[in-house]
Amino acid sequence: MLLLNGSVFMPSVLTLIGIPGLQPVQCWIGIPFCVMYVIAVIGNSLILGIIRYERSLHKPMYIFLAMLGATDIALSTCILPKMLGIFWFHLPEISFAACLLQMWLIHSFQAIESGILLAMALDRYPLRHTTIFSQQLLTHIGIGVTLRAAILIGPSIMLIKCRLKLYRTTVISHSYCEHMAVVKLAIEDVRINKIYGLFVAFSILGFDIIFITLSYVQIFLTVFQLPQKEARFKAFNTCIAHICVFLQFYLLAFFSFFTHRFGSHIPPYVHILLSNLYLLVPPFLNPIVYGVKTKQIRDHVLKMFLPKKP
Repeated sequence: MLLLNGSVFMPSVLTLIGIPGLQPVQCWIGIPFCVMYVIAVIGNSLILGIIRYERSLHKPMYIFLAMLGATDIALSTCILPKMLGIFWFHLPEISFAACLLQMWLIHSFQAIESGILLAMALDRYPLRHTTIFSQQLLTHIGIGVTLRAAILIGPSIMLIKCRLKLYRTTVISHSYCEHMAVVKLAIEDVRINKIYGLFVAFSILGFDIIFITLSYVQIFLTVFQLPQKEARFKAFNTCIAHICVFLQFYLLAFFSFFTHRFGSHIPPYVHILLSNLYLLVPPFLNPIVYGVKTKQIRDHVLKMFLPKKP
C-alpha cells in the first residue's frame, strides 16, 4: 500500500468501522443481530431438512421455499460473522480482495433472493402451476436466477478492481463491504461505477417487483371471485403474509440503494442500521412467516417436536 499526496494507491487492507456514531453501543446492538442470525440458520435449516426428507413436499411451492432458505442462510452468513467481529472483538480490518468477495457474495445472494421471490409470486399465479412448473423448469429457474445474479453483479466488482486505484481513505463507514460505500472512497471518476450500479438495481429489483406486483394483482382479482367467504378469507390471509415479506425486502432494499446516492441528509447511523436490517430481517422472518403460514411444514415441525404418544 503506497501513499501518494495524501491518497492511498491500491490499498491491501480496508477498515470497516461498523455503525457510524454508534460505536460505543455496538456490542449491545450485536446481541439482537446474533439472535436473529441463530434463529435464521436454525429455522431455515429446519425447513430445508423437512422438505429434503419429506417426499410429499417435493412440489414447486416447497422447492422454492427450500431455495429461499438456502439463500437466506448463505446471505446472513456472508455478513454477520464479520459484523460481530467488528462489534464484539474489535476486528475491523478486512483485506481488499476479501472485501470485494464479500461484496460480490452479498449482492449476488440479494439478487438470487429477489429472483426466487419472483418465482414464488408466479407460482401462486392463479393457473395450473402443477403442469407449468415441471421439475425441469424448476431446475432452469434455479440456474437462471443464479446466473443472472453472478453475471450482472460480477462487472461491478471488476470495475472497482480494474478502474479505481487511488482512494482518499481506507476507512469504510459501514459494517460490511457494500458497493457504493467502497466506490465513494475513490478519488477517481466513479460515474461509470454509479451508472452500472443503477442499471443492475433496476434490471434486477425493478424488473422483479413489477412482475411480482402484476402477479399479486391477478391473484387478488381471482381471490375476490371465490364463491365461499371462508375460502376468500383463507387465501387473502395467506397472501397478506407473503406480501409483507415482499414489502420489507424491497422497501429496505430501495431505501438503502437510494440513500447511498441521494440521502446525504439522512443520519449515517440510520442508513447503516437499516442496511443491516435489510440483510438480516428477511432470513430471520422468512422461516417464521412461511413455516407458520404453510400448514404442511407447520404440521411436520409439530410432529418433530411433539411426537404422538404410543
